[in-house]
Amino acid sequence: MRLSRGVPFVATTLIAAALTWPAPAGAASAGEEHCDRQDRVRVPGAAFQQSACLTDLTTTGLAGTPYTDLADQAGLTAAGTRVPSGVPGIQVDGYFPDSSRFNATHGWKHDAQFVIRLPDRWNGDLVVTGAPGTRRQYATDKAISDQVLAQGYAYAATDKGNNGSDFYRDGTRPGDAVAEWNTRTTQLTRAARKAVAQRYGHAPRRTYMTGISNGGYLTRWQLENHPELYDGGVDWEGALWTAHGPNLLTSLPTTVARMLGSARDEDLYAVGFARGSEFLWPYHEKAYWGVTQKIYRAEFDPSYAPACPGPSAGTTAEQILAPCAEDAVYDYASRPASVHRAVARVALTGRIGKPLITLHGDLDTLLPKAADSDVYERMVGTAGRGALHRYYTIEGGTHVDGLYDSHPDRLRPILPCYRSAFDALVSWVDGGVRPPADRAVERPADGDVVNSCALSDRARH
Repeated sequence: MRLSRGVPFVATTLIAAALTWPAPAGAASAGEEHCDRQDRVRVPGAAFQQSACLTDLTTTGLAGTPYTDLADQAGLTAAGTRVPSGVPGIQVDGYFPDSSRFNATHGWKHDAQFVIRLPDRWNGDLVVTGAPGTRRQYATDKAISDQVLAQGYAYAATDKGNNGSDFYRDGTRPGDAVAEWNTRTTQLTRAARKAVAQRYGHAPRRTYMTGISNGGYLTRWQLENHPELYDGGVDWEGALWTAHGPNLLTSLPTTVARMLGSARDEDLYAVGFARGSEFLWPYHEKAYWGVTQKIYRAEFDPSYAPACPGPSAGTTAEQILAPCAEDAVYDYASRPASVHRAVARVALTGRIGKPLITLHGDLDTLLPKAADSDVYERMVGTAGRGALHRYYTIEGGTHVDGLYDSHPDRLRPILPCYRSAFDALVSWVDGGVRPPADRAVERPADGDVVNSCALSDRARH
C-alpha cells in the first residue's frame, strides 16, 4: 500500500506512461464522434495507463479479449441474465502508484488498478464502483457496467488497492488494507471526473456511487465521508463495519463453530442468519464462511491465532477455503481495544450526505440482513438522515445471484431489482420523484424473475 503525496506524487505523475492499446479486430472508426479526443484522456495521478478505441464496451463485445475478465465475474449473475451490447467508445486501463502486488491482471502485478469506460454516446453522468469481495476491477462488468454503459453513463471501477485472499497482508497497521479501499475509491472518483471532462469537454453533470457487497460498503462510506463528490448511490448488500458490532467478526465465528461441530442451527439464528436459509448453508460452508472469517480477522486482529492464516491464506483452493479452528471460539467483544480501534478506522456511521438506496436479500447467507442492512437502516435513522434513504428487502435474494441457477424454485436474482433501484435513484436525484417507501419486494409466483423486478409491485410493508 502506498498513496503518494507531495513531491513523490508529482514525480510519479510526470513519468507516467500513457499508451494506446491496439484495437481488436473489427474495431474500426465509426465516424467523427467515435473515440473522439482519445489522445487527450490522461487519468490524473496514474502511474500507468493505456487506452483502446473499441466497437463494444460491454461484456458481449469484450469476452475473450484483455479488456475484461469473465472469470472474476463468476457467480455474480444468473445464467439467464440478459445484457445489452453494441456500445462503442474508449476504454482506459491503468494503475495508480502503489507498493502492493496482488493484482496480476495484464501481467502488471500491481495493485490500485482501474478501468474507465467512456461511451461515444454520453448522457452526461458518471457511475463509479469498487470490486466486491476480494475480486478485481472487471468483477462487475456484467452486473453493473453493461447496463449503465448502454444507458449512456461513463463508468469507472477500482480493484480497491488490494485483492485476493491475501489482501490482509497489505499495509503496516491493522485495518490498513480496508482503509485503502476507501481512499482508492475517492482517488478514482476524482480522477475519473477529470478524465470524463477531457473526453467530453465538461465534467459530469451527476456522479453516482454504487457497488455489491464490499462495493456496497464503499458506497455507504463514500456517501458518508465524501458526499461532495456524488449525487447519490445504490448499495447492494453492503458489508457493515461498526467498532462495537455487529460486523462480520460477530456473526461468522458461529458459522465456523457449526462447521466444526460445536454450534447448533439455533446459534446461527441468534447471530442473524435467516430461518429458511438452511438449504444454502452447505454451499457457504465450502465456499465462504471459513475463508471470510479468517482473512478479515487477520486484517483487523492479526495477534489472534497468528499462525492461521499466517503469511498466506493458502496456495490451493482447499487451503484457502479451510477454516481456522481457533475462529470457532473467536469473541470479538472480548478482544483488546486495539482491535476495536482498527475496525473504527473504517466503521460506518449512517450519516449519509446524499440519497442512498439499499437492497438486501432476505436469504443472504454471508451477510445476514438482520446483522447488516437492518442495522444500517437504524443507524441512518438515528443519524437523522432517514429522508435520504430507502431500504428494500428482496424476498428470495441471496448474496450472489449465481446461486439462483441451483435453486430456481427458492431464490430470485437481485440484479433486476438493482437495475430498477438505480433507475429510481436517478429519478429521485434528477426529477425529485421519490422512490417507493421501504418495503419487502415479494418473489412473484411466475414471470421472468431473472430479468424483471418492479420495486412497487407485489410488495408488502
